[in-house]
Amino acid sequence: MKFNILLLFLSILFLSKCTRPIASDEPTKVKRYDRTDASILKGVSVPADKQLFFSSGQVTAPVHLDAPDKSLERYGNTYEQSIGTLEKLKGVLNEAGLSMKDVVYLGVFIAPDPRTPDSKIDFDAWFKAYGSYFNNESNPNKVARTTLGVAALARPYLLVEVEAIAVYP
Repeated sequence: MKFNILLLFLSILFLSKCTRPIASDEPTKVKRYDRTDASILKGVSVPADKQLFFSSGQVTAPVHLDAPDKSLERYGNTYEQSIGTLEKLKGVLNEAGLSMKDVVYLGVFIAPDPRTPDSKIDFDAWFKAYGSYFNNESNPNKVARTTLGVAALARPYLLVEVEAIAVYP
């Protein structure tokens, strides 16, 4: 019996040391590690008391409705798809009670446009679209971001897919 009580006491003591309470002086704001020479952050630290939102990969809705279904012409070039995808992401965030200002991370996948010379990936088109939503006058927040060039996305007419992590205020 004494052994069981001792074991229970030691278990409680051990478990209490395994949790880390948030100290009252610990920051409860998102910390953004800036890169003054870039449009993205070096990283982001999110306090333990904050709730995160993870989006699935978003792609654009058709841009040119008069073009044939499931065609690159219907979905647009890399810039048009980037804008369309960011607008769709904005809607998903709004549905969750968030805005683009709450985004802390983007994962971006860009496929080559076969209509461009040498079927190159148009990273500059993505960077231009990104600047319309982040690191600007209406939303000065930068995000941590990974931008990858990929061979293809799930559908041959899609060139841009974006996933996001946002923090509830």
